[in-house]
Order: sequence, then C-alpha cells, then structure tokens
Amino acid sequence: MSLILIIEQMLNGLQFGMMLFLMAAGMTLIFGVMGLINLAHGSLYMIGAFAAAAVAGWTGSFLLALMASLVVAALAGAIVELVVIRRLYDRDHLDQVLATFALILIFSEGTRWMFGSFPLFLDIPAYLSGPITLPGGIQYPLYRLTIIGIGLLVAIGLFTLISRTRLGIQIRAGESDREMIGALGVNISVLYTLVFALGAGLAGFAGALIGAIQSVQVGMGEPVLILAFVVIVIGGIGSIKGALVGSLLVGLTDTMGRFLLPNLFGLFMQPSAATSVGSSLASMSIYILMAGVLLFKPTGLYGRA
Repeated sequence: MSLILIIEQMLNGLQFGMMLFLMAAGMTLIFGVMGLINLAHGSLYMIGAFAAAAVAGWTGSFLLALMASLVVAALAGAIVELVVIRRLYDRDHLDQVLATFALILIFSEGTRWMFGSFPLFLDIPAYLSGPITLPGGIQYPLYRLTIIGIGLLVAIGLFTLISRTRLGIQIRAGESDREMIGALGVNISVLYTLVFALGAGLAGFAGALIGAIQSVQVGMGEPVLILAFVVIVIGGIGSIKGALVGSLLVGLTDTMGRFLLPNLFGLFMQPSAATSVGSSLASMSIYILMAGVLLFKPTGLYGRA
C-alpha cells in the first residue's frame, strides 16, 4: 500500500464529500428555514442529471448542460414548493414525509416515461478529461479535481450569501423566528420559494456533475439522499458550515474505509473474505461515525438545540 495510493483515495473522498455537500447544503437550508422534511430532494438531483444529459446530447456543450441542470432543477423545485409543499408547512412531519415520498414516485415514473428505463451517459468534455500531475508525481483525474474546486466555490458563495447579503439575513431570521420577519414586512412565501429553488438547484447541479462519472438513471438520487441525511445529522440541522464539515467527514470515512479495511483484514484472512468483511464494515462506518457524533453532540457538530 503506497503513500501515493492513499493520497489518491483521500482525494476521492474529498470529491465524494463535495458532491454530498451540494446535496446536503440545500437540504439543511430547507429543513432549517422551513422545518420541512423533503424526501423528494434526491429526485431533484435526478432531474438535474437527466436535464444535463439531454441538453448535452442536443447541443454537445457541457457548460450548457450544467446550466440546464441548475435552471431545470430550480424551476422544478419552485413549482413543487408552490403546488405541493406550501400546503404542508403547518402539517405534521408524517404528512410531509408521505407527500414528499409520493413526489419521489411521481418524479421517477415521469422521468421513466420521458427518457425510458435505460441509463443515459454524460461525457466529460475534452478540456476536463485525462489526468493532471500533482506535487509528488501523483496522477489524478482533472475532472474530479474540478468537482472539488466547484464544491469549494459553492461553499464560499453560500457562506457569503448567508452572512453578507440581505437575502441571507432574511434566511437566518426566518430560521429563528418566521412570524417576526413576516410582521416586519418580509414576504415569507416568496422567501420560502427562493430557498426551496436554491436547494433544488444545488441538488440538480450535483446530479449533473456526478452524471459525467456515473450513468444517469432513474432512482439515482435515493442512495445519495440517505447519505445527505447522515451529513445533516452529523453537521447539525440548518448549518452550512456543519453541512460542509459533515460532508467531508462522510466522504473521507466512506472512501477510506472501503480502501483501508479490506487491506487491513487481508493481513490475516483470505482475500475474498477480507474484501467481503471489509466492504461490509466500510458501509457501516459512516453510521458508526454518526452515532459517535450524536453521543457527544446530540444536535450535531454545529447544530442548535
């Protein structure tokens, strides 16, 4: 096991964590501001990926595909908020879960009706394909480094939005006391629609970025949704900083666990058994991490009671 291979796996973990951050940031904003449990967030991730694949196939432009993923997912999120979610704010969380689960089924069948059951493929553009040489002679895919860089830029942009702008002040105030900011003249309905559209756009953007690495297919958002919930629990509900730290922890824990544990068990077990046991424990590692965090910080690393 060489040092270069370990560093490459750590970079893979960072890339995976940044993808999770794009999902979790929107979810934590929606839950923190609106108090809404949105199980359909993974469907918006899928919609962004399909929109990007379709536009890339029509135009041949990867940049247009990324823009389409943002716009289409944000529009879909705004429509969902206006038509469905707006009726759920004062309802019990169970009603929110049931309604957004129904949206998963609607989006999945609607996407299958439009695009078919076979996966689509989004090609990495030529200017982002191939490896790049890092210090130490490490060869690493340029596209994965680009995802890490985009994730950092989005994190900086969200921190700036939340802490430095008037909209960010309204979002933070809505998280603390929505009745008061409504009494001060802020249109809370418009604010909720904007926040939901922002979260949906980020999810769709993440789907487009990952669609160039994996295939674009119906149901691709649900496994990522589960991991995004783990991220939010670890980082703390409503905290962008918590979403970033939690995403990096989950990404690195999952990736390094899948890499290190089979090699560790391989020291005293047969290779096939070591791979099976190590992979199983690696799949559990992020949930063990979540349980450990909740033991000491029941609100998450940066959450509030």
